[in-house]
Amino acid sequence: MQLNHRKPLINFICYLLIISMHASAEQLNPNLAITQKDILNISQNITQIPLAQKALVTLVKETDKHIDSPPVVPIPKDAGGGFTHEQHKRNYKLIYDLGLLYQITENKKYLDYAKSIFLIYADIYPTLGIHPKRKEQSPGVLFWQSLNEAMWLFYAIQGYDMIISSLSSSEKNIIEQNLLIPMADFLSSGQPETFNKIHNHGTWAVSAVGMTGYTLNNNDLVTKALYGLDKSGDSGFYKQIDELFSPDGYYAEGPYYQRFALLPFVIFAKSINTNDPNLKIFEYKDNALIKAIYTTIQLSYSKLFFPINDAIKDKGIDTIELVHSVAIAYDINKDPSLLSIAKLQNHLLLTGYGFNVAKALDAKLEKPFIYKSLQLRDGIEGDMGALSVFRNGFESGHQALVMKNTSHGLGHGHFDKMHWLFYDNNNEIISDYGAARFLNIEAKYGGHYLPENNKWAKQTIAHNTVVLNESSQFNGDWHESQKTAPEILFFKEGDLINITSSKLMGAYKDSVLTRTMAMINLDFLEHPLIVDIFDIKSKHKNQYDLPLHYQGHLISHSGKIQYNPVQEALGKSNGYEYLWNKGTVALENGLSQMTWLNTNRFYTYSTMSNTNEKFIFSQIGANDESFNLRNENLIIHRVPSSQNHTFVSVLETHGEYNPRLEFTKNAKSSIVKIEHSNFVNKNVIKLHFINGDTYILAISGEGDWESNHNLNEDNINLEWQGHFTFVKSN
Repeated sequence: MQLNHRKPLINFICYLLIISMHASAEQLNPNLAITQKDILNISQNITQIPLAQKALVTLVKETDKHIDSPPVVPIPKDAGGGFTHEQHKRNYKLIYDLGLLYQITENKKYLDYAKSIFLIYADIYPTLGIHPKRKEQSPGVLFWQSLNEAMWLFYAIQGYDMIISSLSSSEKNIIEQNLLIPMADFLSSGQPETFNKIHNHGTWAVSAVGMTGYTLNNNDLVTKALYGLDKSGDSGFYKQIDELFSPDGYYAEGPYYQRFALLPFVIFAKSINTNDPNLKIFEYKDNALIKAIYTTIQLSYSKLFFPINDAIKDKGIDTIELVHSVAIAYDINKDPSLLSIAKLQNHLLLTGYGFNVAKALDAKLEKPFIYKSLQLRDGIEGDMGALSVFRNGFESGHQALVMKNTSHGLGHGHFDKMHWLFYDNNNEIISDYGAARFLNIEAKYGGHYLPENNKWAKQTIAHNTVVLNESSQFNGDWHESQKTAPEILFFKEGDLINITSSKLMGAYKDSVLTRTMAMINLDFLEHPLIVDIFDIKSKHKNQYDLPLHYQGHLISHSGKIQYNPVQEALGKSNGYEYLWNKGTVALENGLSQMTWLNTNRFYTYSTMSNTNEKFIFSQIGANDESFNLRNENLIIHRVPSSQNHTFVSVLETHGEYNPRLEFTKNAKSSIVKIEHSNFVNKNVIKLHFINGDTYILAISGEGDWESNHNLNEDNINLEWQGHFTFVKSN
């Protein structure tokens, strides 16, 4: 058992005393994330807060549309996105809203309608078996998967908590014995593999069951939710916090699932805090849950989350999960920068914590939220790599470089270690495909992840990292990938240069990958440069492919494209079968470049090349018989045969295109030459610009970081100490 890292047994004994006192006290409802005190505060002060008044009017209007007709509670039939699936989702949200409106307005019509829904469910639930469209793992009863079942109970128990005091003993007995307790039992002892799993499905299950325990004054359910089915502490809510969040608040499955999992974490934590404040749940593991809220915000650009791992790319900071999380965090620490996020979300909650946000916004207390350059460690102890983020400012349209040097990301992870993304001008410029899925569109594979998610979206070629011999990292075995993360060699921030370097072993047999990426600000350039040095050392000769997934319209490129008039795939497996071989450019010794246009800016990718190398121009869509994939573009820098190789590339943002006023400015790159020298344990890059300036980036090798370096070779005369130096050449 593990309540904290120092005194688990003492804490558990204290908890037993707490729940015994809790059981003997008269329970006053609501008593979860929303309390009687919250309702009193809202009722007495809402007329003074226009934002809250508007939210109430909106909620009444939306809810009243539903209660003009009898409740619709269909027999489960459809998978995700189908009518019955969506209706049961609408019902749990409606139950929550009805309970909330009954508390705030004291209008009995909301109580009566909520009660009627519960009684219908209590009538049919005992007659149901496993869902007819059951998902392969952990099927539900009302839904195709038990995750949705847990979400139903998560919302419905909060609604029940808000009406329970107004129900008769007979009504409570029917609803609790026929519906709530059987559902809680099904989600816990009925599915131990999910309930005890350290995973977002487990988080939703333990939170729903735990809140059911608090509402029904069932201490057995509460204890199981906190410590696992056997109550040992080897699973349960505390263990979920321990193992899913790093010391920096980074969630193992990535930003998309961090956002999704936050809601059960923070709402159940708020309920624990209400019922058992002595547990100090928000302080647990060095304030892990509050850290996670801030981290989730930082994992976004232009309101959208970085689409790492299985991610729907339209999700952003205005999702309901983060609306609740930001409001709860503000309620705890009163950080005015969180108010600026709440203002962007434009969704006020009629909860105690939501009402406090409304009051603060009405008083204009918000301050800007500062998006930072930061390194977010991954892993329970923070020793499984990190997600590195460099930003050039924090205002709208700033540049952001994201480098994924984390662990795999569990079952939702992709084979993309040392992959990168780049954002500029409120657009994704160097992109990640995200997940191959049409969420809740039943007509598209039942709303499941598409087969192409495994076959394409997770494969290494679908990302901006090197591929050896057309195979994916760790031979496509995520369990093996999960064991290994890149080693962070260094991470440095500065006004002139932000730079990080990492090393990965084991992704490919007998090969070591080292990647260094830098964001560099030079006064004579409009925007920062991104410098990428990808070094591969191997015991064997390999084919090396370095893909670049770019968003925009191709403008120009080095050499002449040998267009391929035959529609053929680039390969046969590991994602290559989904790529069209559109054409190739034979590269020459020296500098090779490609420029594209996105919105009103130009982007040039410059890379060092040799005569035996080529650019492959490709597009997603080959062998896509069901037209499931987006037809996005990429280029692949291919080195057909080499034992050791270093890719040196630079991304430059420049110029302007204005179709309305019909002018183009600075459409060509400023880089005229790139040189690379590999001395003993040192990499040296020379960047030559059109204005005659030359800059040198020198990087020290491992084990040589504390030494004083003196390099005087090939017209290079440098002295430095530490990981690197970046200087203007004389």
